Formats: sequence, C-alpha cells, structure tokens
Amino acid sequence: MSSTTTSTAAVAAPSSKAVVRTVWTLRILLALFFAFASALPKLLALSSATVVFDAIGAGHWFMYLTGAIELAGAVGLLLRRLAGPAATALIVFLVFAFLTQLTAMHGENAGTPFFFMVPLAVIAWNRRAETLEWIGRRA
Repeated sequence: MSSTTTSTAAVAAPSSKAVVRTVWTLRILLALFFAFASALPKLLALSSATVVFDAIGAGHWFMYLTGAIELAGAVGLLLRRLAGPAATALIVFLVFAFLTQLTAMHGENAGTPFFFMVPLAVIAWNRRAETLEWIGRRA
C-alpha cells in the first residue's frame, strides 16, 4: 500500500512543478508585455498612445495614469505575494479597457483585452491564497 502512495506522490510532483513553471512563465511574459508594450508608450507619450487617448477624449493625464497602473501591475506580477492581487486588478482594469473599446472606440479591437484576461485569470486562480490573505490584511 505504501508503494502505491509513493508512486502516486511521485506522479503528482512533476505535475505540480509543471504548473509552477507555467504560471511563472505567464507572470514573466505578461509583466514584460504590460511594462514595455503597454505602459512604456503611454508613459513616454509616444504618438501611438496619444492618438488613442485623444480619440477617447480623456486627456493626457489619463494616459499617464493608465500607464502607471499598467506598470504597477507588471511589477506586482513579478512579486510572489502580489502576483495574485496584481493579476486580479489587471483583469478589472482590462474589463474597463473592453468597455472603453466598445464605447469610445466603436468596438475596434474590443476583443483584445480578453486575450490577456485568460492568462491573468490562470495566475489569479493559482495565487488565490495570497490574494485572500492580502485582502484579509487590508480589511
């Protein structure tokens, strides 16, 4: 009976390592995306970002705020205790991006936020214990 338990534990361990590696990979890739491809153009006021925010009509202050939130989320994804709350916050952020795309941008690229919500949801689910602990401390 103990040999069955040992073999089951041996089979479960690689799966756990695979999950950890996959989540780490997602965290790193999404952090790189949010920091460099999304936040940096906004924080540097590159023309590609200013055109979008001019079309929205929110002003440049909102562009800088959005870039700062994205950068904070990127950093949070890389920190173990903040990865879950950061992923959750970025999902909420992307819901608002989706709504903005639908209303101010007439649906253009409205599906793009969902592309990023899925891996963020995987991270948030994997780090849910830390998120609940973090929320408990703040409440």
